[in-house]
Amino acid sequence: MLDLHRLKALHAVAVYGSVGAAAEALMVTPSAISQQLAKLERETGTVLVERNGRGVKLTDAAGLLAEHAEKILALVETAEADFEALRGAVVGRLTMAAFPTAARGILPQALSVLKKHHPDLDLLIYEREPERQLREVSRGEIDLAVVQDWLNRPMALPDGLSRVALLDDIADVIVPVGHPLAGREKVELADLPGDSWIASTPGTVCNDFLLFLLRSVEKEPEIVCMADEYPTHLALVAAGHGCALVPRLGRGPLPEGVDAVPIEPPPVRRLYAVWRTDAARRPAIRAAVDALRTACEGLDAG
Repeated sequence: MLDLHRLKALHAVAVYGSVGAAAEALMVTPSAISQQLAKLERETGTVLVERNGRGVKLTDAAGLLAEHAEKILALVETAEADFEALRGAVVGRLTMAAFPTAARGILPQALSVLKKHHPDLDLLIYEREPERQLREVSRGEIDLAVVQDWLNRPMALPDGLSRVALLDDIADVIVPVGHPLAGREKVELADLPGDSWIASTPGTVCNDFLLFLLRSVEKEPEIVCMADEYPTHLALVAAGHGCALVPRLGRGPLPEGVDAVPIEPPPVRRLYAVWRTDAARRPAIRAAVDALRTACEGLDAG
């Protein structure tokens, strides 16, 4: 009989393209993956991996078996979901992920709610960027994700996933004290400066949104600093190196030397909880979504 753990290892190598990447996804060592593949070869009496330079590649037989493994693992997940739904108990392992500001601004309270009301639920939490989360939810590597989209980049939901809106989060322009916009009750998009901006790295949704926002009022922003963490943006603004567009969720207390000025109309990103549609019967999924909603209630993010 084929071992599920070994099939899972083979499937991960097929999906991620290497033993190392599969090990990272399954949170084991590359040696453990290699051992599982070797045992699977003995079980099937078939060569499944071949050396390919410093790495390995799957044989045609392995590719066929990986396709079956995907179906088998999906059936196992469905069976587990049906069984949990029958019992009506919030139990088992639940893996959740959120992008950094949501991980700071929502997850701590949501986890407290879950642990208080469902102590038998085994939780595992990741901090992930939204694009990676969607891939991992689709593949069944995480159960529930908190993702975002902005006005200029609506989130494309892959087939087989469901979502619910959690929160509309507003972004403010952050300027150094002494800047011409500092102390204003609000500013319009046309008032925003075109030079000396601190932004996320190119290609990220936050970077794209800043460019979209300023170009909508015919300004070409001059990016002088790039960093992916908002605390870094705030520190750079406080030191007088430019302005930044920073959402309220997970922002925390502002450092000395900066001022947050509301923009009219307000730039908004929307946060969603996303899960596999086939797993929606799991009481743990429903409980986690309810906990996320509870954590979002009363937040001063909009």
